[in-house]
Amino acid sequence: MDFALPERLHRLLGELDEFIAAEIAPLQHSDDNERFFDHRREFARTDLAGGGTPNPEWEELLAEMVRRADRAGWFRYGLPKEVGGSGGSTLDMAVIREHLAATGLGLHNDLQNESSVVGNLPLVHLLLEFGTDAQRETFLEASITGEARIGFGLTEPDHGSDATWLETTAVRDGDSGNGTASGGWVLNGRKRFNTGLHTATHDVIFARTSGEDGSAHGITAFIVPTDTPGFSVDFHWWTFTMPTDHAEVTLRDVRVPADAVFGEVGEGLALAQHFVHENRIRQAASSVGAAQYCIDASVAYARERVAFGKPLASRQAIQWPLVELQTDAELVRTLVYKTAWELDRTPAAEVSDKVSMCNYRANRLVCEAADRAMQVHGGLGYTRHTPFEHIYRHHRRYRITEGSEEVQMRKVAGYLFGYAGPRSRR
Repeated sequence: MDFALPERLHRLLGELDEFIAAEIAPLQHSDDNERFFDHRREFARTDLAGGGTPNPEWEELLAEMVRRADRAGWFRYGLPKEVGGSGGSTLDMAVIREHLAATGLGLHNDLQNESSVVGNLPLVHLLLEFGTDAQRETFLEASITGEARIGFGLTEPDHGSDATWLETTAVRDGDSGNGTASGGWVLNGRKRFNTGLHTATHDVIFARTSGEDGSAHGITAFIVPTDTPGFSVDFHWWTFTMPTDHAEVTLRDVRVPADAVFGEVGEGLALAQHFVHENRIRQAASSVGAAQYCIDASVAYARERVAFGKPLASRQAIQWPLVELQTDAELVRTLVYKTAWELDRTPAAEVSDKVSMCNYRANRLVCEAADRAMQVHGGLGYTRHTPFEHIYRHHRRYRITEGSEEVQMRKVAGYLFGYAGPRSRR
């Protein structure tokens, strides 16, 4: 058993750091772009008069970062070669995302909107796995370059983790009640925390098309143009970390053609599961990286800061909490790497419980590390002149979104006790 990362991956990280130093850092340091990352960050990034959504200047800076990363061959690293990627493995992506997060805040890997020189791009993976030829032709390249911007509408006002109970419906256009129809669909319902709707050209809407409430079957995904009559972005929710792209959406008799169906009719939750599996393991890796940044920064500060005539680092009250965090970081990192390695070799359903373990423990870890970093840094740690409050506020949401901690633990319990998973004894 060899736990060493491949030498090629070490070389890759070195080359990535060189690219960031040569192309991205100078962009961040020019034209007062530092205002998006220093103590002014939330206010500089947010269009306060525009409903709390991202400032267009901020988004253009991110877009320029993506263009540079794409030209250099980094942005699509995790995508298949057929769409210009390098076919990077799940383990590769976990190691890269941890590495980038561990370097701290910067244009190379922004936390607030998950923009990175090495793109995550879960919707591209969905299109490759579930899209029709026509959908891939229309959206694949366009979604990578930003010409098409696709939101994700699963959560509803009365249903979050219990997605199988969603109340948005889609019926065949012209359905007479006996199953005959004209071919298209009519959607009605509401969505909450619908991501990306401030600029989205399309939205993936999940709606019940058949079956009983609570059934995993009978939910269908649709790619809906946001300018379709009856599609309304009502407002954006102001959140713990700003700016926001989490919209409240209403659908009133929204008509879409038959080819708007994304994946199989009635099997839309397969897309949702694929989406969260892509995101959860990579998010866990980012959380480990950000936690390590907080630990390292706290150790460095404690060694320099003198109180009562001695460095803070000499005090057990400072040492031991950081020892606990460093131990947890080593444990969670090893589990993340192992699970990512398994995902490259095993169907996701076989290790879905391990993905949940990684996700909830890593997201909890980074929140604890950021909080401890604030404490170690004292009053300075509470200011926006240090990054810890930003790290905390960003990562705190991942203990709720894409499956709350409780839902992740429920998944682990289901596999552990035989109520769910490939070895279910029900």
